[in-house]
Amino acid sequence: MPETTAARDTSRRRQELRDFLMSRRARVTPAEAGLPDGGRRRTPGLRREEVAVLAGVGASWYQWLEQGRDITVSPQVLDAVARVLRLSGAERRHLYVLAGLNPPQPHAEYDQDHLCDGLQRLIDAWMPFPAHIMDPYWNTVAHNEAAHLVLGHGRPGVSLNCLVAFFTDPVYRARAASWEANAPLVVAQFRAACSARPGDEGFEAVVRETAERSEEFAELWARGDVLDGGQMHKEMDHPLVGALLFESTQLQVPARPDLTIVLHNPRAGTDTAARLERLTSPQGRRGGMYSVAG
Repeated sequence: MPETTAARDTSRRRQELRDFLMSRRARVTPAEAGLPDGGRRRTPGLRREEVAVLAGVGASWYQWLEQGRDITVSPQVLDAVARVLRLSGAERRHLYVLAGLNPPQPHAEYDQDHLCDGLQRLIDAWMPFPAHIMDPYWNTVAHNEAAHLVLGHGRPGVSLNCLVAFFTDPVYRARAASWEANAPLVVAQFRAACSARPGDEGFEAVVRETAERSEEFAELWARGDVLDGGQMHKEMDHPLVGALLFESTQLQVPARPDLTIVLHNPRAGTDTAARLERLTSPQGRRGGMYSVAG
């Protein structure tokens, strides 16, 4: 019988698992693993039996895992092996995939300031187009001047949370010509973000606050719609320069999966770019955030 595509994929994945575990085992010194004779041994890397003991699994089981045999593997055991082999977050997720399990959610392996200066320079270089950066709960942690002038980020009295502000900021609501069309999409995307972190009280707090302050949000949330974030069309009616049409795109940086960069790009065939140039000029900055009614 000819080998099926699925069988070939499984065989290749098991070979990759074998090579991956052997290479990771070889790079951990006995001293790093805390073995009593770690400082005296000349043999590089750990032995299979040592990995098994340190991970709390049977030596035969670990040998079968490294050989890519068809055995039952649990996330808890893989985490123990990942700890012994000193795997990074990306390596741990790769181990899950090779072992045939759904990988865990990525998390930031760096401190809160890692890449922040560089990401701020990135969104500042996006001028005169709006750009901002959100944390997992959609709190704005950084924005450029255009995001302040067009979207209201950083305006006194406006919530730093993008979901709360979307439903409660009257200035944004008055300017967002696409508000009615985008509201269900925004709620569905926030639910997708919630579902990626089940039981996270931070999301529950945002949902609770927004529902208390907006009946419209509560009704949309009750629908249960879920949609991955990606690209969305937005239309803003700015009191100084008129209609601004954007493609809003969400981007993530693997080294900081807790942050999302949101870039607004002028839609093709519009004069949005020219209008933003006027708005971000010195004269435009002086009057950019007057209220719509003012």
